[in-house]
Amino acid sequence: MAVQYLNLKEQSLSLKEELKTAINRVIFKNSMFILGSEGKSFEKEFSAYCGVNHSIGVGNGTDAIYLALLAAGVKAGDEVITVTNTAIPTVSAISMTYANPILVDVDKYYQMDPEKVEEKITSKTKAIIPVHLYGHPTDMDHIMEIAKKHNLKVIEDCAQAHGTLYKGKQVGTLGDYGAFSFYPSKNLGAFGDAGMIITNSKEEAESLKMLRNYGQKERYYCYRRGVNSRLDEIQAAILRVKLKHVDSWNKNRRKLAKIYNESLKNVITPLEKDYAKSNYHLYVIRSSKRDKLREFLAKNKISTEIHYPVPIHKQEGYSELNQETLPNSEKFAKEIISLPMYPELKEEKVKEVADYINKFGGEQ
Repeated sequence: MAVQYLNLKEQSLSLKEELKTAINRVIFKNSMFILGSEGKSFEKEFSAYCGVNHSIGVGNGTDAIYLALLAAGVKAGDEVITVTNTAIPTVSAISMTYANPILVDVDKYYQMDPEKVEEKITSKTKAIIPVHLYGHPTDMDHIMEIAKKHNLKVIEDCAQAHGTLYKGKQVGTLGDYGAFSFYPSKNLGAFGDAGMIITNSKEEAESLKMLRNYGQKERYYCYRRGVNSRLDEIQAAILRVKLKHVDSWNKNRRKLAKIYNESLKNVITPLEKDYAKSNYHLYVIRSSKRDKLREFLAKNKISTEIHYPVPIHKQEGYSELNQETLPNSEKFAKEIISLPMYPELKEEKVKEVADYINKFGGEQ
């Protein structure tokens, strides 16, 4: 492709020596591969970055949500409210607790509509999971008001929101828990699966540390039923290297998004609320001619993606949830296109993509 949707190799090559040093340190110096010094150091550094008291490294982003739900006391038969326009793992994590996902629609910013949340609260509701989709923050003040009113726990899905700010605060620090994924394509990505839960509660942090490690507080002594979901030491070492660069990478993403915003015509570009500082994990536009536009771009060697083509309540695996229409999410799913976006992407390539999109619009 003349313009790739994503290129992870460029970032890895730019950090080659730092990464080699970090990986060699784990393998040849520490030789401690699970729950060692790299993971503990990364947890401290990530806590400092987010401005939170505790970080707990886990195996992946799905487990981060799942374990936060367990720590919050969510169990079989309970209800957890989240959005339908998210990635499947958000809802998979709810299913793993045997609770029932309750899905709501979103606003024009692609974020959870707080008004829709309150309509869905019942005596069985135990938690809300707002998803900071595409790197734009949800209206957390409104969500927290509702949660406080109904005595609900809030778990922020920050899988796409590393470094995203809500009224100057890092997302993930506003609810009871923040759940992060470090999947390779994220703004802060590992070389495999990895995740993190953040919280300001010492008690919750201790509970989560047990839950991720079979319920053990010390080896061979189980205090509660837990699972095996521990952050790998090599991934932690890699993430320690990358954490130092994430703010500059996000700055580059915002610069590229500004070029897209100023250049694109005939499509709906992403909106950003006054309180928000998006990390532009994804740059998502909308077009009523989405499929034809994607074909046109592909013919001109520009790759794109769709995040996400089918809302959760329309997925076959969650067919029991298809009880109502969620109009915004259903409409958006037919129109959205994720354009090339990564911090090493050249400005001229962004302008090239915009030129082709404008050309397509002019030909219709």
